[in-house]
Parts: sequence; C-alpha cells; structure tokens
Amino acid sequence: MIWLAAPAILAALYHVIALVAALRFKNVRLNQEAPLPPVSILKPVYGRDPQFYEAIRSHALLDYPEFEILFGLNDPGDAAREDIVRLAAEFPERAIRMVPIDRVLPNGKVAVLAELARQARYPLLVVNDSDIVVASDYLRTVVEPLQAQKNGLVTCLYRGRGASRPARWEALGIATDFAPSVLVARFLGQSEFALGSTMALRAADLERIGGFEAVGDYLADDYQLGRRIRELGYRIVLAPTVVETRLSDDTWRQVWRHQVRWARTIRVSRTTGYIGYVITNASVWAGLAVVSGWWPVALVCLAVRIVAGVATGALVLGDLDSARQWFLIPFRDVWGFAVWAAGLGGSTVEWRGIKLRLDRAGRITSGQNTLGG
Repeated sequence: MIWLAAPAILAALYHVIALVAALRFKNVRLNQEAPLPPVSILKPVYGRDPQFYEAIRSHALLDYPEFEILFGLNDPGDAAREDIVRLAAEFPERAIRMVPIDRVLPNGKVAVLAELARQARYPLLVVNDSDIVVASDYLRTVVEPLQAQKNGLVTCLYRGRGASRPARWEALGIATDFAPSVLVARFLGQSEFALGSTMALRAADLERIGGFEAVGDYLADDYQLGRRIRELGYRIVLAPTVVETRLSDDTWRQVWRHQVRWARTIRVSRTTGYIGYVITNASVWAGLAVVSGWWPVALVCLAVRIVAGVATGALVLGDLDSARQWFLIPFRDVWGFAVWAAGLGGSTVEWRGIKLRLDRAGRITSGQNTLGG
C-alpha cells in the first residue's frame, strides 16, 4: 500500500528543500562598502557559563569602528562579575559597562534587556546570549542588512559545542535537525521568527513595539520580538554568519529537559507549525516504509536526510563533528521524535532548575524565569 510510504516521500522532499536552502545560504554575499553606524551590544548575564570569558572576549576583539558592550546582572554577587571586570581591564580602549538590574518581569532575561536598552547610547542594538562566541566580522555582518529600510531585524544561525557526550548529542541535533528547519522555513517564506543567538534591530523600532517590556510575559521572547517587528511591515533577515554556543549539560536527563522545554515553547508559540513538523522526521518514516515493504523509498529517504543534515552542519554551520557522526543521525531522529511527542502536551517547563507554567499563548503564568542569558 503506497500510502504507508507517503510520509517517507514527503520527508524526503522536505530534506531536498533543506539541501537546496543550505546551498543557497552559502552563496549569500554582503555589501562591503555599507556604512557602519555605532552599535550597542546588550548581553544579559546569569552565572559563569563554561568558557564564559572566551565568549565575552570574542566581542571585545570585534573588527568594528565604534561599539559598546553592556552587561546586565541582577545579582551583585554573580560569579560572572569577576570575568567582566577582567575583560574591561584587558581592553581599556573598549566601552564596556556593567549595569545592575532591579527590574522585575515574568521573564527575567527580558527585564535585563529592557534596562540595558534604556541605557544604550547608540541607535542600533545587538542582543545575544552570554555564552555566544563570535567571529571578528560578526558586527559588520549583522549590521549591514539594517542599512536597507525594509529590513527590521537580523538574526543568525548557531552551532553547539560541548565537552560531554550528552552535550555533543545535543549539538548534533542543532546542526542536522534544528538548523535545517530554520533554513527550510525561510526558504518557504516563513520569516516571522528570530533566534536568541542574535537579534540586531534599530532602537527606534524597538520603541515602536513597546520596548522589550512588550514581550516580558513570554518565555519565547525572541519569537515574540520577531513577530512584532514583522507586524510593523519589516523583513527579518538571516545573516550569513554563524555564532557558537557552549552546551553545558552533562547528563542525558538535563538534555532531555532542555529539549522538551524548547519543544513546548515552540508548540505554544507556533502550534500549527509544530504539529506539521512531525513529517520532517525522515528516519522514523523511513522505518515505517521498511516495515511496509517499501525498501527503495526508505533508502532514498534516509540518504537524502543524511546528506541534507551533513551539508547543513558542515557547510553552513562549520560543525565538522556532524559530518564525522553522520551515522548517528537516524538515532538522533528517533530521540527527536520522542522529544516532539513529549512537547505535544504539558504546560510546564524547567529553566535553570525553576519550573515555569505557560498559558496557551506562551506567557509565563507562574514561576519566575530569573534569567536566560
């Protein structure tokens, strides 16, 4: 019965689109002569993540004419404070400020960003998490698209790095599952979302949507910010640069909780898209095709899925581990299917040991997200 092979055929088509989108992404070029206005980099901080100093030091090494780095801390005794002081001493020529935060919002990270935006000196704002490592041309790459008035927000892909086996497993999923889904969505014209790895926008446009306070009740603040900028009539652009995030989870339980939180957050933000995402799990549908006797369909589906995953991970993200571990992709897909199923239900998520309850729109209704930086 051919209908038993239909999901595998659809999944293979999805990954063909992912492969095309990955190849197209590699051909994006920037205008090297674009003006470079001054920028305020806003970094919410909560604790000292692995390689935290390396991450913030990469921002001090940026090749850009004029910028400032604002670190927001809501705890005066935060362990990260020592590293920020060290950074300012190592780079006295840089405008580096530490900003104490006493604002309170359901999403504590957004409360920090709201205060940092208020104190920022420059008309362009770049937000990224505290553990993000960037290349020297990062600011040039994310600022250039904002020179076009039709573009309202710039975001970018990221790759994961981790020392533990569970963290490397999570990195494989980012490279071969999450990143392809972002590229496919944009290829098909679904560009209303931003990624917390980078959000570059004009301070004036942020004020037009009510500031960061407008998304202070939501867990998925990056998605909500992107949606509101899109509603102003602007485009959201995916910059041709990739940043790196450090994955610190040491146990499989931590990785599972982390990914279920992502899944439930996506489900309450984009329910229809989340449900439709099940068809993208090529390895699961290839298995169904095998059971149904459709071996050729299964083999083609699995081959396309692996090629698209490796192409995105290695060529787009520069994550060579994903190429070396290509044989693990089908097993990671089965894990991903289980995460997707777990994300279908439930209204609670765990963030840094704190349980949060979400309503159907993704607002935090109980619990307090201290900070997600």
